[in-house]
Amino acid sequence: MHAQKYQSIDAPCAWRGADMKTRTDWLRPFSTAELAEIDAALQAVKRRGIDHFEIEKQDFPLPGFSQELATITQELESGRGMIMLRGLPLSYSPDDLQIVYWGIGTHLGTAVSQNKAGELFGIVKDFQEPYVNTTRRGSKTSAGLQFHSDRCDVVGLLCVRTAKSGGASRIVSSVAIHNEILRRRPDLIDTYYDNWVHSWQGEEPPGSGRTYLRPVFGFRDGYFTGMFSPAYTQFAQDFPEVPRHTPQQLEALKLYDQLANELALDMQFEPGDIQLLNNHVIYHGRTSLEVASQN
Repeated sequence: MHAQKYQSIDAPCAWRGADMKTRTDWLRPFSTAELAEIDAALQAVKRRGIDHFEIEKQDFPLPGFSQELATITQELESGRGMIMLRGLPLSYSPDDLQIVYWGIGTHLGTAVSQNKAGELFGIVKDFQEPYVNTTRRGSKTSAGLQFHSDRCDVVGLLCVRTAKSGGASRIVSSVAIHNEILRRRPDLIDTYYDNWVHSWQGEEPPGSGRTYLRPVFGFRDGYFTGMFSPAYTQFAQDFPEVPRHTPQQLEALKLYDQLANELALDMQFEPGDIQLLNNHVIYHGRTSLEVASQN
């Protein structure tokens, strides 16, 4: 393929961080009525004794808020691709909070695991364990994270406690990056549409090798998808059987990082915030963090 075969994508998800910083329509507080519905659904689940992993949409009725969640789903699918819900009460116990978070999620889609352990709830904190490039996820450490996407359509992150310092959430539109590459370096666009070797990070499916192939940008069923984790293609270089990155790929990685930082929106998390992102059109990252001691 050649650069002229690709076109700039004109869509709400092609936003720039500098523009979004002056807007607040991506930040949506819970209303008093919505919180009352959520609490009523929580109490109903507890009375029935349903394990939170077994809760289905009909078990967690949200008569009014479910209509808003349907609108939010459309915003994630065909709008900006991101939203922040604000104001979930953290007076709930940890178990109740998991039920609430799961229950809201049943109105947005079907939960899937992103790792071979079948983990449906991922705890994002520093477990203070050794960080090995090709076997551990950075979210389990205090390290900063490059802009990347997760292995699902939509990822949610509930803030329960802020870090002592650092840990700022950063997001950027993969569509905006795509468009800017076309504008600045159309000679490199083919490189992003070609396959790259990625590490499975020790989570390869049965019978699979340690790596897999995937392009940075592509289209599926007419929809753009920019799912990419630069660290995973960089970690794959640790395997002797993997070809070294070409000069074009190295240049493409450098430009990706440059543009991601230029176009990013820094989001200030508060306890009780829920960040929802469409992984196909939004990358997320994080600055390094220091965790407050817990008694």
